[in-house]
Order: sequence, then structure tokens, then C-alpha cells
Amino acid sequence: MAHTVTSLKRRAPGLRSGKPRRAQARASDSTPAPRSGAKAPTQPIQPSLLSRHSWLEDAHALIAGSLFVALGMTMLGHAGLLTGGVAGAAFLASYATGLNFGLFFFLFSLPFFVLSWFRLGKEFTFKSFFAVALVSLCTAVAPQVVRFEFLNPWVASVLGGILIGFGLLALLRHRASVGGVNILAQWLQQAKGFSAGKVQMSVDVVVVLTALVVVPPERVAQSVVGAVAIGAILALNHRPGRYLGV
Repeated sequence: MAHTVTSLKRRAPGLRSGKPRRAQARASDSTPAPRSGAKAPTQPIQPSLLSRHSWLEDAHALIAGSLFVALGMTMLGHAGLLTGGVAGAAFLASYATGLNFGLFFFLFSLPFFVLSWFRLGKEFTFKSFFAVALVSLCTAVAPQVVRFEFLNPWVASVLGGILIGFGLLALLRHRASVGGVNILAQWLQQAKGFSAGKVQMSVDVVVVLTALVVVPPERVAQSVVGAVAIGAILALNHRPGRYLGV
């Protein structure tokens, strides 16, 4: 009898504590309860849970961003410089024909709104159209309200580029743009994850360099500095996933 009891204890050690082996295994696998005072892990904030920009915030950003862009364009135009994208093409057409930059800028931006309408939505398209129209209007009337007695081209390239960059940043963060390559860059960032600033900078530098056939090399070099200033502002401040505002 003693030999039988000993063998049963060896075969079923879980019987010593009064619990079956399977119950003990479940108890050992369970996660211990957190201690009192311990902080629970925080969950990342999802953009869908954030409040959207109000119409007043969007209106303020659209007006302020468009004015920044228009002032930067005015500085570049006064110094005889260029920029990239549609604006660069508009500058070249303006220099070649003597017509107003704002007219060409508005006309050259229109085809890109087709991409915006089908890929970025109606809201983005309407906001961008308003921004393009406002920039075109402001640059058209700028010679009557803004005058520069002396403006060094190097200073104009840096300050003008920074103004344009921050203007574009304000527009992009409120789902708008100034058309052209800016629309393409925004779509590539949303659909493919590319940096809008790097796309903008790459296209701008290529467009400015092609202007060597009609613009003196020194002016092209100064224009490249302005294009880099614009792209740097966007690349450093408008990375995918960094800004959660909608």
C-alpha cells in the first residue's frame, strides 16, 4: 500500500497542492496584474480622433499663406530671379513677353487641378484654386502697393524663398496648395509616402537649371538658392506623419 501511494505522488505532483496540472499551467501563463501606482501604457493618438480645423482657421491659413507666397514671388520678380515649377515657367513667360506674372501663373496652374480633383478631393481643389487666384491677384497689384528701393538678389533669393516656403507650409497643413508641382508633391506624399519638400526641391532645381538658356548664370545660381530655401522649409517641417492636423 505504501509503495502504491508513493508511485501516485510521483505520477501526479499536482495533487500535492490540490490543483490539477492543467490548472497550474493556466495559472502560470496568466499575466500578473499591474502594481498599484504603475502607469498604463499610452496609446498613440490617431489623426481621425483629432478635431478638424475650423472654417475660420482654414480661412486664416489660406489668406496668410497666399500673402506670404505672393510677397516672396514679388521679391524674386523684382530681383529678376526665378523659382521652380509652374511659377518658374510663369516667370520665364513674363520675362519673355513683358506681361504680368500673375496671369501666366494662374493659366499654367489650371491643368493640375484635374489631378487635384480626382486624386486629392474637392475640398483640396477648391482651397487650392482660391489660393492660386489670391496669389495671382496679389502679385498683379503688388507693383502698385509694394516697392523696393534696393534689394540685393542674394538677399531676395533667401528671404523670398523662406517666405514662399512658409506660405506653402501653411497652405499644405490646411489641405491646400498653390497649384502646379505643389499639387503633384502633395499627392505623392499622401499616396506614395514621398516627402513633399524633397519632391518640390528636386523639381524646382531642375526647372531653374533649364533657365540657363535665357537667364544669366549668376541669376540662375541665385534662383537655385531660393529654390533650395523653399524646399528646405517644406522638407524639415512637412514630413509624412509628423503633423496630425487635418
